Amino acid sequence: MTTQNELRKIAGQLIMIRFPGTVLDAATADFLKANSIRAVCLFRGNMTDSEQLAKLTADLRAVMGPESLIGIDQEGGAVVRSTWVPAPPAAMGLGAANDTDLAYRTGAAVARAVKALGFNWNFAPVLDLNNNPHNPVIAERSFGAEPKRAAELAMSWMAGSHAEGVACCVKHFPGHGDTNVDSHRDLPTVNKPVEELDRLELAPFRMASGAAPAMMTAHIVYPTLDPDNPATMSRRILTGLLRDEWKYKGIVITDGMDMHAIAGRYGVGNAAVRALTAGADMVMALGTTETQNETLDSIAAAIASGELTMDEVKARLDRLASLALAYPCKPRSYKEDAADREVMAEGWRRSLTAYGAPRRPAKGANVRLVVRQDVVSDGVSEAGVPAEEVAASLRRLYDVELVTFANADTFDWSALPKDGRFTILASTSRLRYGQHARDTWRPDLHLALWNPYQALDIQAPSLMTYGFARPALDAVNGWLSGELEATGHAPVPGFA
Repeated sequence: MTTQNELRKIAGQLIMIRFPGTVLDAATADFLKANSIRAVCLFRGNMTDSEQLAKLTADLRAVMGPESLIGIDQEGGAVVRSTWVPAPPAAMGLGAANDTDLAYRTGAAVARAVKALGFNWNFAPVLDLNNNPHNPVIAERSFGAEPKRAAELAMSWMAGSHAEGVACCVKHFPGHGDTNVDSHRDLPTVNKPVEELDRLELAPFRMASGAAPAMMTAHIVYPTLDPDNPATMSRRILTGLLRDEWKYKGIVITDGMDMHAIAGRYGVGNAAVRALTAGADMVMALGTTETQNETLDSIAAAIASGELTMDEVKARLDRLASLALAYPCKPRSYKEDAADREVMAEGWRRSLTAYGAPRRPAKGANVRLVVRQDVVSDGVSEAGVPAEEVAASLRRLYDVELVTFANADTFDWSALPKDGRFTILASTSRLRYGQHARDTWRPDLHLALWNPYQALDIQAPSLMTYGFARPALDAVNGWLSGELEATGHAPVPGFA
């Protein structure tokens, strides 16, 4: 008879955890060993610099063994965890550049950097089609709205990563692009006929299913596929559609089970069991040690009762072992930093997109820069670029007066002096603008430095970068100085 301790060790191989801090403390190491956990995901709070992070991942490998899976969300644009390595353009920026070779080189460069830091699994690229301009969580993380081209660009990015030895995990199956709710906060629904899902949301995942070693599930209800369960816990979707119909052979991992869409409605332990019995191979049990213990106990109980059979468990463990062996977690030296920065800079330059015939202020002109006061994160992305950093970048070309606002819904644009200064609005958050800003803000130029859809909110000519990393600001300056043209084309509707 299998003991409770043995069952927990089996359960531990089916979950991925997170933990706080920048070192592997004794309590976390003991927890990993005691439960045979071999998968962790690291976030910005686990990182300070390359030396620290390389030691942390080495310590994790030493504890978790040769089949370790150490994951990171290094998508590009605003979703990067290691912020000091070469900064990749966002997926939509690559969609705007529309070059599969550039996408391949970008994916390869991302992989080289994260592999040198000790990772072997990257939760990217995003295959969601952003066909809803009010989507609060995908937006520029998507390669575009046209299924075939988005899939081609994503698969090129993925091929580049695989060539450098880092496994990709496409997300968020069956598609998070047409939602106006963030599943980190609530449970979205995408209520479309199956035929429309086949034509749009599902198409990129189906195209990539033969090449993707892993897919991440979406915490979303698709009533025409399964009216009763979000995809993460739907046997009809994960087994019936993905495994049986599409013959998918790779890993299925859930999105974070601590997200309100799941944890708040179903309870983390119950939800983990339901995800595994639906067809998931691994549960992303981020949460806390308390919720991780609850998850382990629930999975162990499900194995003991036969709700999750040993044959099903073995099939999952075999798939996970195959992934770890195909993409072993071992560090590499990183001598390509300078060359990779140039690859990334090329991507940022070629993604620049003009909307509404923007004009450049003359060199040395008096400029008034209006930008939000605080830098914010939506919980998924890194915090936006500080106002002073945007101002410092523009001061390389102009005399800049910086004006900041705390609340876009109350900032009085008409109170700005009428002194002839060329006024630039720089948008540095993902939030769409409300009616007040739409009705009353009138800059001479709008720099949409994050969410390109903000260019539709403000009645002004715009330059869209799809992200705010340093090379994005450099590309903006290249355009402002006349050294660079904006050759990108927004790969989503509304910008014709």
